[in-house]
Amino acid sequence: MSKPSIKPYNSLQSKKDQVKHMFNMIASKYDILNHTLSLGMDYVWRKKAIKKILNNPKKILDIATGTADFAISAAKHTKANITGIDISDQMIYVGNKKIQQKKLNNRIKLSIEDSENLPFENDSYDAITAGFGVRNFENLEQGLREIYRVVKKDGYVVILEPSTPKVFPLKQIFSFYFQKILPFIGSIVSKDKSAYSYLPNSVKSFPDGDDFIKILNKQGFSKANYYPLSLGIVSLYVAIK
Repeated sequence: MSKPSIKPYNSLQSKKDQVKHMFNMIASKYDILNHTLSLGMDYVWRKKAIKKILNNPKKILDIATGTADFAISAAKHTKANITGIDISDQMIYVGNKKIQQKKLNNRIKLSIEDSENLPFENDSYDAITAGFGVRNFENLEQGLREIYRVVKKDGYVVILEPSTPKVFPLKQIFSFYFQKILPFIGSIVSKDKSAYSYLPNSVKSFPDGDDFIKILNKQGFSKANYYPLSLGIVSLYVAIK
């Protein structure tokens, strides 16, 4: 059974427009909050995801690139050229500054694009990465169909998303942190209370684990598996076309 679509704000705007506005609002504080609230583990998760790409990619597309952390990590751990896309112009602005500081302009190119309507030809990329952005799609299956369309045959897709631990007492501890502590800290630093209330609600509504694997298979991926990371607070999904 499909779960209800969760939006950041209580308004009549589409989810896509609300997500764009939300990330534009928090872009300047996003990195410090992301690294602090994950206790620095987000670096480790991205590295693990990239290590699952086994086809020696020459071209990688980073979906919902945000401030380009996944793209920068991919440049560090592969020899590929990377294209990063996001609907938030302010997140792209921050990402471009980081890329310039790290002198990666020749390896990474960012642009403002809609992940559910990609401006690329079929079979364009050897691999696709997506870090903590797929659950923000307005139409999840449409976004995944676009990912399937632009990745090459035998190409890899690696997706990171938060998930809920299943075992006691971690499940209860994580739930308290995720629904009480994280939104409180996030709202103080970012000045956007809705953004960090949306996070736990969007995770709760996302079809994680085997449910998400079924959706990947439905889009045509020949192989799809997931790997719980850090005792299940994050899931790494790996799919091959």
